[in-house]
Formats: sequence, C-alpha cells, structure tokens
Amino acid sequence: MLTTEYKDGSPNWVDLATPDIEAAAGFYEGLLGWDFRAGGEEVGGYGMFHLGGRTVAGGMTVPADRGPCAWQVYFQTSDTDATAAAVPGAGGTVTVEPMDVMDFGRMAVFADPEGVGFGVWQPRKNAGLGAVTEVGSLCWTELYTGDVAAAARFYGAVLGWEIREMPYEGGAYTMAGPAGGTDEESFAGLVPISVDPVEDAEQPYWSLYFEVADCDAAAAKAEETGGKVRLTPVFMEGVGRFAKLADPFGARFAVIASAPASGP
Repeated sequence: MLTTEYKDGSPNWVDLATPDIEAAAGFYEGLLGWDFRAGGEEVGGYGMFHLGGRTVAGGMTVPADRGPCAWQVYFQTSDTDATAAAVPGAGGTVTVEPMDVMDFGRMAVFADPEGVGFGVWQPRKNAGLGAVTEVGSLCWTELYTGDVAAAARFYGAVLGWEIREMPYEGGAYTMAGPAGGTDEESFAGLVPISVDPVEDAEQPYWSLYFEVADCDAAAAKAEETGGKVRLTPVFMEGVGRFAKLADPFGARFAVIASAPASGP
C-alpha cells in the first residue's frame, strides 16, 4: 500500500508528458477532479495537478516529435548519483543524467533492460506527492514486462526492492516493496505482459493506478471525454474493480475502486 511516508525505493512522484497539457488537464479534471497549475518559464512550463490543495502529479507539454504521450513514475532515492551509477551494471541505461531541479530535489531518468522508462527523485524542498491512496490519487504501480524474474533482479539491484509472491488460485502475483518491509508496504506489481490479451508484448511499460469511487462511472466518463477504455471494468476478489484506460492523447493508465481493507 502506498503512503506519503516515503522510503527509498518507493514511488514518490508521477508525471505526464503530453502534446497538449491544457487539453489533458481538462480530461483529468473531469475524470479525477484534478486542478492543474502551470509552472513558469524557470521550470519550462512544468506544472502540478492538485486535488484538495495537495499535489497528486506533475505534467508538461512535450511535442509529439520528442516522445510519446505517457505517464512516468519516479522512485525515491537518498542518493541519485549512486543510483544512476548502479543502473548500467544492472543492464539498464541512464537517459537523463542526475540533475538538480532548483532547490526542490535531484532527479535522473533511466530505462530498464527492456527499455521501460522510469525515474528517481531525491527529495529536498519537494518531498513528493502530497496525497496517495485516496480517491483521485495514485494508489498502485504495475510493471508489464517480458521477464518478471529479470525485472525483479534489475529493480532489486538498482532500487533495493524486496520481492514477494502473493499466491492466488492458479498462480502467484509478484509484488515489490521496501527492503525489510511487510506485505502491507508493497507498492508495485510485476506482471508478465505476454499473458495479458489487452497488452502488446512489444510495449512493456509502467502502469499507474488511480483510486476512484466508482470504476464503471470513471470508465464511462473517460470514454465520453475523448479517452479510450482498453479493458472494461473487471472485479477481482480482495482487490476491487478496475479498468485500463488511455487519455485522449494515448497515455495509458488504470483506475480502481479498491476493495475495503480486511479487518484483523
């Protein structure tokens, strides 16, 4: 479960690269209730999505010829440079070298051995997302990968993850969490992309799940406002009801109305 008490290795930031941040902001405002506040020239127009006054994501306009429209996840590190140094040896690539973002923090962006992009954020003035797990905010991350075992080794080496298997009827779900943590502190799943008929095995990626009060209503709203329903709402016992969506510019993400936490 995600919390804002971030530990090294846990997701602490997400952002959207899109060819039209104003239009994308309108879509997410209608779907998740977000309010977008654009940044100034000093940050290249990078802005923040807010919900109830707390930051839930970042975003900026990126021309289509400079990259696809996509969500990206960042994981906390206490030493961006050391993390970047570990990436090549584990089989990944440093795509954006470590850099300071004013006095807010230090970041870098990488690609894992399959080419899936992700970043790290070393907090300074900006500690990370101000809200998670609540309705309208990030609540889970999931890597669709061609090789779960290899991905687990890579991210374990780079981010210090501890990998756990959660059994279910007919198989097991691979989860990641902070070293020395509990199952309840898990924050990511690793899924073989080849077994999911909705996904393209040639396009592994990190999927972000945002909590919603009503999954079916959210899926319908996304479609009504120019988005796409990639997977119609599905119920999973003990997990909740979720759907896979894409925004009007093709950025993939998911929504979920999580099952209530079980009591002791």
